[in-house]
Amino acid sequence: MAESDTLVFLSLSNMKVTNNDKMKKNLLIAGTVLALATGCEMKNPLLTESSAPFGAPEFDKIEMEHYLPAFEAGIAEAKAEIDAIVANPDEPTFENTIEAMEYSGKTLDKVSGIFYNLMEADTNDQMQQIAEEISPKLTEFSMYVSLNKPLFERVKAVYEKRDELGLNKEQYKLLEDTYKGFARGGAELSDEDKEIYSAISEELSLLTLQFSKNVLAATKAFNLHITDSLELAGLPEYVRAMGAETAKEKGLEGWVFTLDYPSYAPFMKFSQNRERRKELYMASSTKAVGGEFDNTEIVKKIVDLRIKSSNILGYETFADYALENRMAKDRKTVEEFIDELVSATLPYAKADMDAVYRFAVKNGFEGDKLMPWDISYWSEKLQEAEYALNEEQLKPYFQLESCIDAVFSLANRLYGINFKEIDNVPAYHEDVKVYEVTDVDGSHLALLYADFFPRASKRGGAWMTEFRGQYTQNGVEYRPFISIVTNFTKPTADEPSLITHYEFTTLLHEFGHALHGMLAQGTYGSQTGTSVSRDFVELPSQIMENWAYEPEYLNTFAKHYKTGETIPADLIEKIVAAKNFQAGYAQLRQLQFGSIDMAWHTLKSQTDKSVVDFEKDVLSAMSVVPAVDGVAMSPSFSHIFAGGYSAGYYSYKWAEVLEADAFSLFQEKGIFDKETAASFRDNILSKGSTDDESVLYRNFRGHDPEPQALMNKLGLTK
Repeated sequence: MAESDTLVFLSLSNMKVTNNDKMKKNLLIAGTVLALATGCEMKNPLLTESSAPFGAPEFDKIEMEHYLPAFEAGIAEAKAEIDAIVANPDEPTFENTIEAMEYSGKTLDKVSGIFYNLMEADTNDQMQQIAEEISPKLTEFSMYVSLNKPLFERVKAVYEKRDELGLNKEQYKLLEDTYKGFARGGAELSDEDKEIYSAISEELSLLTLQFSKNVLAATKAFNLHITDSLELAGLPEYVRAMGAETAKEKGLEGWVFTLDYPSYAPFMKFSQNRERRKELYMASSTKAVGGEFDNTEIVKKIVDLRIKSSNILGYETFADYALENRMAKDRKTVEEFIDELVSATLPYAKADMDAVYRFAVKNGFEGDKLMPWDISYWSEKLQEAEYALNEEQLKPYFQLESCIDAVFSLANRLYGINFKEIDNVPAYHEDVKVYEVTDVDGSHLALLYADFFPRASKRGGAWMTEFRGQYTQNGVEYRPFISIVTNFTKPTADEPSLITHYEFTTLLHEFGHALHGMLAQGTYGSQTGTSVSRDFVELPSQIMENWAYEPEYLNTFAKHYKTGETIPADLIEKIVAAKNFQAGYAQLRQLQFGSIDMAWHTLKSQTDKSVVDFEKDVLSAMSVVPAVDGVAMSPSFSHIFAGGYSAGYYSYKWAEVLEADAFSLFQEKGIFDKETAASFRDNILSKGSTDDESVLYRNFRGHDPEPQALMNKLGLTK
């Protein structure tokens, strides 16, 4: 069962048909709903078998009016399947109860997988309205399953006989996971507490939707509009061109810079105009703090409801609840992990900021301290001075198309898989490219959807997701539909899309997640691909970033987009030398995010402090940059308030320990060593959560992860 505020639907089907009247009635109702929804007046592509190759989603046929009927039909079908399991007069077995649950709700899974992914990547007002309308119905269905006493009794009956059933490892783990999911989902609550818990869950669902809606709206509402070219001092030509293009798109004269990363980051790095940098920084750091799209009260409501939902389930804090099924297991372990890293990192972070300040003063800065809107600018100048390296030098060697080919070639070299762009599978937007992925023997592995450029309908950031995960049912294997989404610099009239080296590492990161999904092998979808512990899921993604600093790899593709010249050896040397530039400060920032997350989710009762003051107190002992009144990241911290990282943001650093230790084996054996890659594929990428993640890691590495590997990798050693 999922976290109390996250809708993950238990799958049910493949049940044994009986003569039970109730079951017949419910299945008949579900069939009628489906028939009406797919009737002649409106053929609903969400409810019919896809005619596209590989059964891919028919995005070209889906209209807004299809979603609500499809959701309603999917819920009705899934409820009928639940009732059929409950009403089955046969003795509960693994097949007629546990597997039946795992395999059901496929229509609802399909509709949800499409709708909620597009909500992130290509949303509009209609979709947001549909989400608000359907949210209570989905929550009600989720509670219908998780709080279903007779259903739980059947699960419990099978669980109590688990050692007598001769189950294989996958089956045994599925049974354990299902039983624990019910226990954690409130199945053993009293009827009165079930009602309270259901109401909390419904309110949480609506609040997280509103949170996301506000973040997107606040992001799009701000424009830094410049009409005087003198205010562009310091900006490279590509940044100016991007600003001009954005202004043109918005029907404005001059230049426009936004809070989207490809626009925000280079402006903060290069603009000589300190007041304009401050303006952009304050807009970003007060996003959804007050005003029309205020999320501050929503943050506090979400936290309060998570406390209440955890308490009613028998946990002292939400962190206690959330961490139980993760590698860390409990909040004490996470808090000690963060504290130890903060203690070890703080001196290096302070040294990083001292070095920036000394450099800034030496080069004309007249203030007594650097403010947050100064850090990117002066850090970029310092890096250029120390390593003779800047973003402008590198971008011409990282044309997006070449980078895409490079990550595909890396996957081929490591795992033998191949990618071919295809045009006979519909995409959800004209910017999206679709690739067929095949294995070394030519067999079909997956479809990969790649969506790279920013637009008003897409949220910021970068992520991997799936429209369908891998699973096997009735002897038929269903291969996955994987998607990676980014917000890279768009091509202009004069230049192709040229990405930064940092953006290239982001591409490798998300592609690592994609590999985890594309190479999945297993029977049950709830155990395959990225369906792993939150603090393990970043291992396949973060390990891929290491290749971005390997000369042997960079030499294979990094060529100047105009001249075709391979990136000079001295530039690669500078990239490698600058790899750990300000590593202490960067690590401290990540630890600060994790600390804010844990501070909210280890509360035992709601705080009386404002969100701004709460964050200020959390960060006071671990800050190396002056605090600014009125700023707060929580109101736009989508990872923890609208995503799956609540009480889990620490997992980026946790997984970084894993990947640093894991990549050391590639360094020892060779970065393209096929034997090491095969072991990583067989023991990590293909296994999902079919075994305990600690066991999977030991099977690959031969020992438990060694935390010192991370400090060594970052150069944070005495």
